[in-house]
Amino acid sequence: MEPMRRSRRQIVSGAARVTALAGVAAVRPAAGADDGWGPPDGRPHFPARARSVIWLFMNGGVSHLESFDPKPMVTRHAGKSIAETPFASVQDPAKLALERAPVPDANGQQRNVLYPLQVGFRPRGESGIEVSDWFPHVGGQIDRIAVVRSMYTTDSNHGAQTQFHTGRHMLDPVSPTLGGWVHYALGSLNPALPQFISIGTREYWNRRDGHYLGPAHDAVPLRIDPASPLDFGQPERPFPRPAAAVGLDLVADLNRLTARRYPGDATTAARTAAYELAFRMQTSVPEVVDVAAETPETHRLYGLDRPECREFALQLLAARRFVERGVRFVQIQHGGGGAGAWDAHGGLRANHEKLSSAVDQPIGGLLADLHRRGLLDETIVVFATEFGRTPGTQGADGRDHHPFGFSVWLAGGGIRGGCVHGATDELGFHAVEDRHYVTDIHATILQLLGLDSRRLELPERKRLAIDHGQAIRAIIA
Repeated sequence: MEPMRRSRRQIVSGAARVTALAGVAAVRPAAGADDGWGPPDGRPHFPARARSVIWLFMNGGVSHLESFDPKPMVTRHAGKSIAETPFASVQDPAKLALERAPVPDANGQQRNVLYPLQVGFRPRGESGIEVSDWFPHVGGQIDRIAVVRSMYTTDSNHGAQTQFHTGRHMLDPVSPTLGGWVHYALGSLNPALPQFISIGTREYWNRRDGHYLGPAHDAVPLRIDPASPLDFGQPERPFPRPAAAVGLDLVADLNRLTARRYPGDATTAARTAAYELAFRMQTSVPEVVDVAAETPETHRLYGLDRPECREFALQLLAARRFVERGVRFVQIQHGGGGAGAWDAHGGLRANHEKLSSAVDQPIGGLLADLHRRGLLDETIVVFATEFGRTPGTQGADGRDHHPFGFSVWLAGGGIRGGCVHGATDELGFHAVEDRHYVTDIHATILQLLGLDSRRLELPERKRLAIDHGQAIRAIIA
């Protein structure tokens, strides 16, 4: 029998129908339910400033004191206990009570003897914001960046990774990740590519993004390897595309019959959408992750010519290529696996110097590249980590986990560049000015994407007010 050929229009339109089924029937009640909003339709709720997000997450806990929040008093009083300094009140129980749900400092251990800063800082850009000497390339882009120095979280261990992605403590009922919410709300800009991508090793506490939104909104894990970017993404042996199309037609017919027989079956709908997308990705994804066509100058910009940068540089260059082609949310984990590479309980100087050298130039290159291509105006770049590190020393030369005050930054997509928002106290212990729980970052991103999180809320899954967060309007241009 002559193999049947499907036109590109047939493939795309069929896939769009299946994706719509997965995106609506799988996750929301019928329109007119008691939330008053109805299911998402892929459109923002109000005019959006951005259409895509590149979410850079440093696993293990980056020291705010050696990156974006210089505290010279820590060095001036190094070797003293906090009680011996003029700032003993930073451990006052009244200040601890400021937290939403106070947690023991650094897993119940008090790290009281101050450890000096391990790197210098200098003013960068026209804004003059002080940035660590470990981040010179990021510092070179500081006029496009808003630094938030007043973050806090309520998990003193690495479940805080899950908390930063979902807004919920890992012991609470876990919520979808921010990327899952964005995928649920806005759907596809390019039906040949996944709209939510995860690159790098995920935290082992939570590898489901969709959660109660359904598996259709989980991230697609990818490797930046043109030969094998996706597990099980290629047949075990060569298979002619016309022959594959015959099987695809048959499966599509069977899926349509199943959808009619079992309307509202979320699992089947999600699986159908996943297989349709996987078929399209067999050709689309290898092309995107193959950066060989990029100019030598672009390779150098990201640091691909430096062995210590190459892996992360490839991931960030691929991220730019994905958002350029309409991918909504690219989530990149650096130093994932176990507690995370940035978890410097000992040897902080060697640890952070090595890791910052691996990520600094790729991140600076990404911001510069997005800007020169006109993509930064519509792409939000986030640099985040689960918590900071203690002003006091752990052992001889490390810092412990520190959830009470730390830094993150955002750039692009409606963010006001060259600004610092919020502050920690003199020792970097507590966030004391314009304090922000992690969901305020989520709310800021959703605001810029044109989304109201309360209009996405499922009636049977009511969320706490803090789960929604509040947009940080001071950093929105």
